[in-house]
Amino acid sequence: MRILFICENYLPHYGGAEVLFKNLAERYVQQGHTVSVLTHQMRGTVREEVIKGVRVYRVPSFFSRYMFTFLAIPKALRLARKHDIIQTTTFNGAPPAWLAGKLMNKPVVLTVHEVWIGRWKEITGFSTISCFIHNLLERAIYWLPFDKYICVSEATKNDLRKRGIAAGKVVRIYNGVDYDFWNPATVDKKEIQKLRTRLNLQHKWVYFSWGRPGNSKGFDSLIRAAAKGKELVPRSALVLMFGSVDQYRRKYRELLALIEQLHLQDYVTVVPSVSYPELKHYVAMADTVVVPSLSEGFGYNALEAVSIDTPVIISNAGSLPEVVGGKHLVFKSKDAADLAEKMKEAAAGRWDSSQKKVFLWDRTIKEYLNVYRIVVPDTH
Repeated sequence: MRILFICENYLPHYGGAEVLFKNLAERYVQQGHTVSVLTHQMRGTVREEVIKGVRVYRVPSFFSRYMFTFLAIPKALRLARKHDIIQTTTFNGAPPAWLAGKLMNKPVVLTVHEVWIGRWKEITGFSTISCFIHNLLERAIYWLPFDKYICVSEATKNDLRKRGIAAGKVVRIYNGVDYDFWNPATVDKKEIQKLRTRLNLQHKWVYFSWGRPGNSKGFDSLIRAAAKGKELVPRSALVLMFGSVDQYRRKYRELLALIEQLHLQDYVTVVPSVSYPELKHYVAMADTVVVPSLSEGFGYNALEAVSIDTPVIISNAGSLPEVVGGKHLVFKSKDAADLAEKMKEAAAGRWDSSQKKVFLWDRTIKEYLNVYRIVVPDTH
């Protein structure tokens, strides 16, 4: 099968959507399929290259994923002609993908990670006008008739169904987790000790949280909870790792200012983003990983921590309670006081515990390809 991905971001950009599409694309190639990716050109990337057998085309869009929506159309039309099916996702890649599919008579599958209609202000902190525009644009995407909608969790599926999408068109397929990488046996304990020593965390109970510093990640609540946790859990510390800082410069500065305002400079350590292999040691080094999100389509951070046997404190937002097992605690999203109490319970070893849930990439790939075979006539 010849499969075309049209998505606003791809490697080297990393997020939940990019982890999904990287694994789908590369594993399709391993199974003998031809895969192309059309995405927007980020700074420092080339216009065209092959990554592990995947042909990647990057559209110069003034380094804007919003401009990509319009500037990608000519290339999308040319590529669609040579492929059997188009795979896209919300948000900015969906319109050119739908248009290319419509004009070239190719089926288009839309993966939905999260539905934010009516919540843009809460989740992003954008201006009222910006939220109005984004809300309208998201609604417009769901007005377009895609051939199939794949949701990454039941929580997302339920949100999408509320938009009036027919039940027969919606499928829930969980993302996969790389258990070979997130394996406790692969952790170097000497590296963990070096990391704790370098960060001056010896003999401390360490909370760790990471991600892009956008509103949706809930770091404000975590920092406010840390102000109380500092007193509730003596000899503890919070380590924060922020990625994509250049894209969230204003929010990043706000979070640093909040740390100073609450006099937490001696309690909160802010570290720069590191490579994936290094990140594993930060996660393993922590006594608890905290995921304070306001919205989560799947929840990679929580699942990666659980996979490596680090207990988690998660908010009750989106899919998090749905996908997380093992040792965990759940707090009410945005409730700093509740989070502080859960931080205290974690340090005291009072966890909720349930069967770990397993999300295998082989199953994800099989289920995606089954959807493709339904909508591509000559693959039955």
